[in-house]
Amino acid sequence: MNVKTEGTKLIIERTYSVSQERLFEAFTTSSELEAWWGPKGWKTTNKRFDFEPGGHWHYCMKCEDQNQGDFYGMESWGLAKFKEIHAPERFLYEDMFSDEDGNVNPELPGMDIEVAFVQVEGGTQLITTTFFDSVESLEKLSEMGMVEGTASQMDRLEEYLK
Repeated sequence: MNVKTEGTKLIIERTYSVSQERLFEAFTTSSELEAWWGPKGWKTTNKRFDFEPGGHWHYCMKCEDQNQGDFYGMESWGLAKFKEIHAPERFLYEDMFSDEDGNVNPELPGMDIEVAFVQVEGGTQLITTTFFDSVESLEKLSEMGMVEGTASQMDRLEEYLK
């Protein structure tokens, strides 16, 4: 996994040995997302998933790993709004922290995320570009473990695709 920042952008790249269409499907099918989304030891449940421009994805990640100490039993809710979909090359969505009713948490920064699927020799390169409103917002979420969580999540995706 390659990680870099460019101003207010966080770019994460990883290559998977599956087709572009297969990787796109793993990201855009509700039941598949629930199978691998989130860090290791966390289970995701989709309360709503309307994969279409203007559609919403409302989900909960819950820590089910007792070895994660204070995180055990913790819930983290998210709300996304799909902005653009260009299957199977890429999609763009706005991602926000929320509560279980879908109310956005104004204390945590929202972000736009572009997920691109680029065919390469032997598979597909996944490129996620997260756009923050400021360097401070990027740093805040980085300090909260966003990169480590994404790395764990990408490992889960790899396992799931096998």
